[in-house]
Amino acid sequence: MPTLYDEVGGYAFFEKLVDDFYRGVADDPVLRPMYPEEDLAPAAHRFTLFLVQYWGGPGTYSEQRGHPRLRMRHQPFTVNPDARDRWLGHMRSALDNAQLPPMQDAALWDYMDRAAHAMVNTFEA
Repeated sequence: MPTLYDEVGGYAFFEKLVDDFYRGVADDPVLRPMYPEEDLAPAAHRFTLFLVQYWGGPGTYSEQRGHPRLRMRHQPFTVNPDARDRWLGHMRSALDNAQLPPMQDAALWDYMDRAAHAMVNTFEA
């Protein structure tokens, strides 16, 4: 049974999706400060590996970084509804650029939306 990873084109698809996403983040005044590295490439690489693994590709993310622990990894940052909505806006744009079939798009979007809502850790500005 093929995984969504296989259905969308494997690693290359997720790499392009994440690159498109980070193009938006790079100029976002709320999100960009959450990435302390001058170059966004390391963050993009980690996110790509995470998505690849989550959607049925190789387990390289866990091999290199252990359990994802998403809430713990995001805890040091102010993730309020504005940050969440900005993140989702950049991800929606990246998914729109991908022009996936409706079922794959819906599956990815549903996950991204739920994950973004779960990362909110404050309602303060």
